[in-house]
Amino acid sequence: MSPAPQYLSGRILLALPGMFDPRFVHAVIAMCVHDEKGALGIDVSRQHESLRFRAVLEEAGVPPGEAPDVPVHVGGPVEPQRGFVLHSTDWGGHGTIHVGKLWALSFSTDVLRAIAEGRGPSKWLFALGYTGWGQGQLEGELRHHGWHAASGHGEVLFDPAPDQRWKAAWRAEGIDSALLASETGRA
Repeated sequence: MSPAPQYLSGRILLALPGMFDPRFVHAVIAMCVHDEKGALGIDVSRQHESLRFRAVLEEAGVPPGEAPDVPVHVGGPVEPQRGFVLHSTDWGGHGTIHVGKLWALSFSTDVLRAIAEGRGPSKWLFALGYTGWGQGQLEGELRHHGWHAASGHGEVLFDPAPDQRWKAAWRAEGIDSALLASETGRA
């Protein structure tokens, strides 16, 4: 009898040094869904060069109102035109998935309207696209020196600057990222 699979919803994936896919070097992925069918996460470590949140609201037909003009995150390479709001659990509405007790993921215009009206979640970020894996794909990458499955550190997702989240997440794990090797040994 094989052991039960370890699902990673509510955890953070950290790209290991030597990551085989250049799109994910120093990536910090908030895992939102992981089950026998596959996995979905939002990369919180990268932002679009010039795309801003208020422009996205206007494009979606939502008056920007009180919404700050923050950068838009690159959530991942899958469906890069689809928007997601990763946020604190103090807001929930239509199209919201609560991921444990640390964060939630919303994908309807309800959350966009709430943010624009000043009644949205206390902490949030907007991302276009997501990071996805098919059935068994993530498990294979975890076995081949791609990712570290960190604990769910909610403060890492929203507080440090995106380019500092990778180091902050390793610190939250009690690991100095400068000491990580880019290759694994062979016995």
